[in-house]
Amino acid sequence: MEKKNRTADGNPHTPNLGISLIPIVAIFVLLYGSLRIFHLDVQIPLIFASIIAAFIAVVILKNKWDTIEKGIIDSIQNAMQAILIACFIGMIIGSWIAGGIVPSLIYYGLKILSPKFFLVTCLLVCSIVAVATGSAWTTAGTLGVAMVGIGSGMGIPPAVTAGAVVSAAYFGDKMSPFSDTTNLAPAVSGTTLFAHIRHMVYTAGTSYALAIIGYTVLNTRFSGEVSSESDISAVLVSLKEQFVISPLLVLPLLLLILMICFKIPAIPGLVASMLLGVICALLVQGQGIEEIGTVLSYGYSCETGNKALDELLSKGGLQNMMWTVSLILCSLTFGGIMHSSGMLACIANHILKVAKGTGGLITATGITAVFVNLVCGEQYLSILLTGRMYKDEYEERDLAPQNLSRTLEDFGTMTSPLIPWTTCAVAMSTYLNVPTLDYLPYSFLNLVNPLVAIVFAFTGFTIRKRSQVSPEDIVD
Repeated sequence: MEKKNRTADGNPHTPNLGISLIPIVAIFVLLYGSLRIFHLDVQIPLIFASIIAAFIAVVILKNKWDTIEKGIIDSIQNAMQAILIACFIGMIIGSWIAGGIVPSLIYYGLKILSPKFFLVTCLLVCSIVAVATGSAWTTAGTLGVAMVGIGSGMGIPPAVTAGAVVSAAYFGDKMSPFSDTTNLAPAVSGTTLFAHIRHMVYTAGTSYALAIIGYTVLNTRFSGEVSSESDISAVLVSLKEQFVISPLLVLPLLLLILMICFKIPAIPGLVASMLLGVICALLVQGQGIEEIGTVLSYGYSCETGNKALDELLSKGGLQNMMWTVSLILCSLTFGGIMHSSGMLACIANHILKVAKGTGGLITATGITAVFVNLVCGEQYLSILLTGRMYKDEYEERDLAPQNLSRTLEDFGTMTSPLIPWTTCAVAMSTYLNVPTLDYLPYSFLNLVNPLVAIVFAFTGFTIRKRSQVSPEDIVD
């Protein structure tokens, strides 16, 4: 007998795989049509996909609208800190350019860094900052912007430098004890923070070494295309004509790192960074209150006469982040509907059925994390939902929770900036002014890390049983 949409006690019917996949197919079709054929913003297909998902959840599966609406609101609430950070980053970029901080970083970077080793140096320096700050977004929005500018001055395409910045930023995002995702993954999985970080060293360290090799080789490709000294000199002259350049203007970046190292919460730290930019704009660059207010709201408009430099330094501002915020809200709306209706869990359960052995389980976990990124567009949901789905299965198979927490980061965190409609990818492409699909091929660390995790999973290398780890590293 065919099951009714509601059970005898009035609860909504559990979705089957066919029903659950309809919104997924819809979102891919809508995204492809909108982005490739009609060239629309990504928000529009996400809105229509959300309408389809909500129709299925309420009309076909007979969920109450209040339940679905709560799922949407809860989904957005989980990412409110990310939304606030995006707003402050917009103001920081504007104030740091107006204050001469980013121009000074570009200026001294062009003088100090060697073009032959630039990509590796970029990876190392941005990694240190990302680990110290625990924020990929802060790293990309401050030092990353400067690195793209320095690379452009050396004749290295912005997409290549952006790939190195993204690799470094997300290495720090997953390895720093100050990172939200690095704290979330062990909390969901049932292990401790430092046990989680220690276990990630194996996959992340191997991937990092491979990335260094990749960027070393890649840098040789551009060594013959490096801008002449006269081109670099022209950029340096343009910077000095437009801004007051001083080594003291590097201090705000160091102060930002120190604030995070001393565990000052993210948002107060970002507010302080913005205020430092405002002070520098007022006292060092001699800008007025009206000019600075406009910069904070709409971003800085650079007019040096150097087209590439003007494009690089004309950005930032609160209002210019509203496109990013709207995309975050649309993505989280779709994810909230899929989660609250049970469709997302249904898909994950079917994946689990084919996960044979430890290698299969870890691969299935990783695929699910990537899938949630694709569907929900948010790395926090990727870690949170996937961790909840598989935690009991890891325990039943006597696998230490560190294996789960590491997998969540190797796949969920590292792929989040590679999917154009995720909040992370939108942030990276907005801050660095490089489209996601342009920097994706050069984000070596992000691409390699999931593959390394799969190899480790099937070979059993560094895979720990619960009995092999300290009881203190397991949180029930």
